[in-house]
This record gives sequence, C-alpha cells and structure tokens, in this order.
Amino acid sequence: MRSGRQDGLRAGAWLLLAVLAVGGGAAMAYEIPGALEREREYRAAPACASVPVVASGCLWKQEFTVRKADLHRGKKGDPPEAELLLPSGKQWDVTFPQTDPVVSEMEPGDKVVGVIWHGQVVEVRDTAGQRQQTYAGPVGWPEDRFGGTLACFSFGLTALVGGLWALFARGNRRHGRAAAVVRWHGVGLGAAAILTLWAQAANDWPMWAIPAIWGPVALLLLASMVAFCVAALRDDLDDDTPATVYSP
Repeated sequence: MRSGRQDGLRAGAWLLLAVLAVGGGAAMAYEIPGALEREREYRAAPACASVPVVASGCLWKQEFTVRKADLHRGKKGDPPEAELLLPSGKQWDVTFPQTDPVVSEMEPGDKVVGVIWHGQVVEVRDTAGQRQQTYAGPVGWPEDRFGGTLACFSFGLTALVGGLWALFARGNRRHGRAAAVVRWHGVGLGAAAILTLWAQAANDWPMWAIPAIWGPVALLLLASMVAFCVAALRDDLDDDTPATVYSP
C-alpha cells in the first residue's frame, strides 16, 4: 500500500515537471520568430550619420571609459555587469550574459566602444577588437530560444509519457521500471540539447548546427530507450542494477 502511494507521488512529481517543461518550451518557441526578426533588423541597420538624440534604429559607436566591472563570481544568479562613463561623465550600466571575452578583461580606466541601438548598448568592443554582446543585444537569441525549446520539449514530453505510464501502472513492477527508463532517457535528451547549445554558442556555429548535432544524439538515446523498455517489460533487466539508474 505504502509502495503504491509512493509510486503515485513520484509519478505526480514527474508529471508536474513535465507540464512546467512543456510550458517553458512553448513560451520559448513563441519567442523564436520575434528573436529572428530582431536579429535581422540589427544586422541590416545602417550606421547613424550623427549622434542620435532619441532612441534610433541606426547603429552608433560611442566611446566609453570603464568605471567599474563586476563579474559577480560566486554570486549565484547575478550576471556580470559594468559601469561605463560617457565623456560627459554620464554613467551607463550594462549587463552581460557571460564573462568572456570582453568584460572579464575590463579594468577601471580602460577605453571601450559601445554599439548603441534603439537607445541601448547592445555590444561592447575593446581596443584589441574583441566583441561581446550585452543582454540587450539581439545576436544569439534565436539560437538560445531554439536550443531551450528542444531541451524543454524533449524532456517534458518524455517525462509526461513516463509519468502517465507509471501513474496508470502502479503496482506493476515491469511497467514501473519501463516508465522510469522513459523518464530518465528524457533527462538525457534535455541535457544533450543544452550541451549542444553551449557548444554552438562557444564556437559561434550557425543555428542549423543545433539540430544537426542534437538530432543523431537524440536518435541514439531514443533507440536506447526503446531497447531498455523492451528489456524491462520482459523482465530482462538485471535486478542487481542500482535502483538510481531506473527509478526516480
């Protein structure tokens, strides 16, 4: 009785995670067209003929002096940020999605060039020619949203199948183990999508590299999932296998 109740609670927890993941994936998928359009607009934007006095769709390169750069290392959830000063002394606060390659090298008094678009600093360039997008920058967001969509949907859908399977098969050891196999392979699918996104971003590969790399890995994981599910239903899985591999 207690075991069946625990199985139900586990299945419910996985179903909750599945719904959250699928919802997050749907939200990110909805953002992809807008992110693509914004990046295309940025890449096609002309240079400003003069200093824009209001937020403008042209690109203006403005020299700044670094007042302070804080990487927030050791502070979970806090993004790297920098305080930049205009020649007039006005301060601009800029945040970055990661520390490299520019903000990690910033020192007070350094000169950098900020690219201003629609009234925001979207990119910072140092004197060595290195460039780094800020959080306001549009470049890379389509790939980020696409990779997040793959991760959330692949994990969420398999967790949903595995959770429902376990919920309706409570008390059946073989089906319970098969359901656990599905769920944990879903974790692998999601993790593979995230790792693929990291590799794409680190190497500045085009967006099509994400499905090109993740697709074959996903097929291998799905083939493994089917094979292990069949083995679980036939009761061919070794009972000495650590429970953490097949159960939540």
